Amino acid sequence: MNFNSVVFLFCFMPLALGLYYLVPGRVKNAVLLVESLLFFCWGGITWLPLAVGMVAINYAAGLLLASLPAGGKRKIVLIAAIVLTAAALVYCKYTNFLLDTLNVIASTGFAKLSFLDVLPLGISYYTFKLISYTADVYTGKVKAERSPVVFAVYVLMYPQLIVGPIVKYRDMADVLHQTQGRCTLQKAQDGAEMFVFGLAKKVLLADAIGALWTDIIGVADSPSTTFVGLANASTPLVWLGIIAYSLQLYFDFSGYSLMGIGMGKMLGFDFPQNFNYPYISASITEFWRRWHMTLSGWFREYVYIPLGGNRKGLKRQIFNLFVVELLTGIWHGANWNFICWGLYYFVLLALEKLFLLPYLKKGRVWPHIYTLFLVVVGWAMFVGNDAGVEFGLLFRKLFIPSGGVMPLYFLRNYGVLLAVSVVCCTPLIEKLWKLLSRNAITKALTILVLLTVSMAYVVGSTNSPFLYFNF
Repeated sequence: MNFNSVVFLFCFMPLALGLYYLVPGRVKNAVLLVESLLFFCWGGITWLPLAVGMVAINYAAGLLLASLPAGGKRKIVLIAAIVLTAAALVYCKYTNFLLDTLNVIASTGFAKLSFLDVLPLGISYYTFKLISYTADVYTGKVKAERSPVVFAVYVLMYPQLIVGPIVKYRDMADVLHQTQGRCTLQKAQDGAEMFVFGLAKKVLLADAIGALWTDIIGVADSPSTTFVGLANASTPLVWLGIIAYSLQLYFDFSGYSLMGIGMGKMLGFDFPQNFNYPYISASITEFWRRWHMTLSGWFREYVYIPLGGNRKGLKRQIFNLFVVELLTGIWHGANWNFICWGLYYFVLLALEKLFLLPYLKKGRVWPHIYTLFLVVVGWAMFVGNDAGVEFGLLFRKLFIPSGGVMPLYFLRNYGVLLAVSVVCCTPLIEKLWKLLSRNAITKALTILVLLTVSMAYVVGSTNSPFLYFNF
């Protein structure tokens, strides 16, 4: 069930919020858990036992860690819980990729496991939440959660199940145990505004600008009749398409995240920000501080720092960075293009750390151009396994000038949308909102117009799923 689906917007969310608000504080967690399980099982119950098992393992590990004295036994419990949790993710997400790779390398004939073609909902996200909880209990940053209901709500809460943000238990524990004053009118209002902005990002910007990329590569099931096909596109048109895809990915992901954060706010929770205008960055280092911030923070706290961080010399620091970026690429998907994408960012970040960053900090305009160019090239790697895209052909078209269909027709059709999208990638849109918010009438009208137009697009068009479902 997508956040931008008719079923969710007109049925699930109103009923779920209404029931949650009506019940007394002491049973809100139980109601939220039932709603989250219904959301999880909407497309089928196949993977429910796995999710319940992973929750049970880490819940038990937390209690066991709390009861054991410091020593080797606690470390064994921690390692066992992390290995079992990570093994579930590896099995579901990477088994077919590993089998395909083995078939190519060793000429074996292993068949793919067809039931793994559809991943368990949200497993890439709740796996990291579980690992962070158990690690924090081990290090004493949090106390073990005694209530299985509270713990399950933390892991499976539907607003952050699909796309995060990846929230640590210690940041939610107080509200999860709060029985009075969790929900307020101000939080509901703020959350509703966030949700509307997120929905508008997704359906008015991401889906609309994504049609340009679809037109260029020519996806067979698209309703468009203006297919070009990558092989027929000129180099300028391919660059236009990759820029459009970069905008689509940002608005799609940040829009979904903002919807999740808004729903969390309506439920009484303050989820952390996940995006902070990443396309205005003046270095790749800054870009990763602004893009998917909770994922970057997770890797920094639970991988980079435990490996030694910046404390063990430059060589070790570069190695730690290599591990983090490799895992980041692998986390995004079971395909070699994602591994290449992760290693690509390792090289860029290592170069900046070794010598380039001081020069970037001195520049004004060129660091932004440098960053945007490299980020867009990175998204070309990212999209390299999509339908209609041949990885090698895409990069040949990008970097070896070639003729074909030129971008003039598409610029005429999408020019205004491209300009609006670029503006919405900058803090100018936030300044405009602050200006409109000074007056209650203009603020309400803005929200109402965005909501009405977004709902019209949702009802009148084919549902467009979240791009990160592919990863």
